[in-house]
Formats: sequence, structure tokens, C-alpha cells
Amino acid sequence: MDDDSRLDRWKRGTDLPLGIASLVFLGSYAVRVLAPGLPRTVHDLFLSLTYGAWGLFAVDYAVRWRISGEGPRFVRRQWLDTLVLLLPLMRPVRIVRTYEAMQRRHGHPRLALQSRVMTYATLSIALLGFAGALAVYQAERGAPNATIRTFGDSVWWTCSTLSTVGYGDVTPVTTLGRTIAVGLMACGIALLGAVTGSFSSMLLQRFALEGEEDALTGRTEPRPPEK
Repeated sequence: MDDDSRLDRWKRGTDLPLGIASLVFLGSYAVRVLAPGLPRTVHDLFLSLTYGAWGLFAVDYAVRWRISGEGPRFVRRQWLDTLVLLLPLMRPVRIVRTYEAMQRRHGHPRLALQSRVMTYATLSIALLGFAGALAVYQAERGAPNATIRTFGDSVWWTCSTLSTVGYGDVTPVTTLGRTIAVGLMACGIALLGAVTGSFSSMLLQRFALEGEEDALTGRTEPRPPEK
């Protein structure tokens, strides 16, 4: 069996477990950030779940690297997976990939290409926004002169950042918070651009189909009444 077949089998077999691990990672991280007053044992449990999920991501990356047989080229070719491994807060986006894989396993996706792009981009924005809001809140809440002091402030800031509006009423003051802001800006521009482009393409295709139907049926627009 060649390497491509082994790699495809590995991906198909790990899609669902890694999707669940992504949910566990995001959920355990959210609990630790939003409930800092937990008993020590409970906090350690959620911390173990977070690092356990991260460990599964690392094992998956290492196995795919080994199966690919590409050596150091794998890191360059799979740069997005490498980035996600280093920044696991982006990992919840894999939930979208898992959903698509499950759809394909049961047949072709029901939605058209443009609708799928808009749906997946919207889900990705929501997941990245929630993860980014958690990370910024954790970095900013105890910083001197911080304007992001509650999770609500962080969610508001994340929404304005992802939408590239940037009101400026609350802004991160820490180096980590600003680094996260740069990543959210880049993701927001890319994902919103994908949604806008797909929506425009869908409208153009629909108008083109309507024009073809009018041409086939010989239907024309009614003329305005003469004065």
C-alpha cells in the first residue's frame, strides 16, 4: 500500500476523534479562563484535558509526517497544520473540517459550493472568535491600565476586530493580546472575504441562470406604458 493511501486512511480514521478532541480542548480551556476560582483538583483536571487534547494533535501531526515520507518538506507543505500545532487555539476550526468529512462519508454534500464556503467560513469565524476572546481575556484581565476587564469586553472587542471595524473603545495593552489581535485581523479579513466572494458568486450564477431561462422561454420584461 502506497503512502498516499495510508495517509488517506489515517485522516479518515482520525477525523472524528480529533474533532471531539478539539471540542474538549476548547471546552476545558474555556472553563479554566471563565471560572478561575475552581478548586485546585478541578482546575488540574481541566488542565490535564487541555494538554491531553494538545498531545493528541501532536501525535496526529507526527504520524502524518512519518507516513508522508517527505521529511522536512512536510513542515513547509503543511504549514497551516504546523501553525495550528503551535497555536492550538486555532484547532477548534477542525470541527468544521470534521463536519465536512462526515458529510462526504455519507455522500456528496447537499449544499452548493458557494453555500458550503459561506457556512464553513461563518462557523470558522464563530469558533475563532470565541477562542480569541478567551485568549485575549486571559491575557488582559489582570494587566495594568487594561480596558478589557470582563469577558463581555473581550467578546465585543473580538467582534469589532474580526469585522475589521475596530471602534477603539477597548484595546489590548499586553504584547500577547496585541499578537492575538494581529492574528484575528488576518483571519477576519480572509474569512469575511471568502464569505463575501462566495455570496457574490452565488448571486451572479443565479442571475445568469434566470437570464438563460428567460432566453429559452422567450420571456421579456414588460414595456412601460406609453404616455
